[in-house]
Amino acid sequence: MSSDALHRATRAELSGLAAEVAPRLLGGELRTVVADAEVRVRLTEVEAYHGQGTGPQADPGSHARMGRTARNATMWGEPGHLYVYLSHGIHSCVNVVCGPEGQAGGILMRAGEVVDGADAVAVRRRATTPLTRTALRDLARGPGRFGQAVGLRHPLHDGIDAVTGAEFEGARAELWLRDEPVADVATGPRVGVAGIAGTDAFPWRFWIAGDPTVSPFRWGRGAQAESLHTTGVGSRMPSRGR
Repeated sequence: MSSDALHRATRAELSGLAAEVAPRLLGGELRTVVADAEVRVRLTEVEAYHGQGTGPQADPGSHARMGRTARNATMWGEPGHLYVYLSHGIHSCVNVVCGPEGQAGGILMRAGEVVDGADAVAVRRRATTPLTRTALRDLARGPGRFGQAVGLRHPLHDGIDAVTGAEFEGARAELWLRDEPVADVATGPRVGVAGIAGTDAFPWRFWIAGDPTVSPFRWGRGAQAESLHTTGVGSRMPSRGR
């Protein structure tokens, strides 16, 4: 059997803490059908977030850090559903819910490679065709672009089930995982997250080392200063293999 073989994700595989499950998503695919257009994106970069009372340490960077709200309700539900939220009032971002029902956790899909459906993605992103090599690389590079690429929208598709693939508001989504985990995984602080939650105290960003579709790192508000204060590390937080 090929090491690149994929299988449909199960709820059991997604029932652990988000920070533990997140690396397993790398190299897998999110497959969607929206408006009759099928798109497949290979996951190359993800970030884990824990809700209030989840895991051994509180996560101040999570939408669910203060408990359950109308906005983050999906994060507290059954694993395998997708939490689709609006970022900066513009971008729909897509997360996979993890952990047992009633315990909030999510894995943000930060970036990926469009392996099927590039023409449909180009239309959604209003990209000039034919697509250049750089344009192809950037189709789903970053969480806002990823959301555009797969066609899922807040609030319409928040809660869609990526385990069963059942139709939801005119769309379907399926999460597929590799039979064998990716070997070369890098970890580091999350991108653009404020304060200590955006430092190496939370090395919950995971990516395929050397993959060109991975988004560039940037510090969140106050995170670089917090990192210098707590660790003495310089202006660039080093990544490391996993």
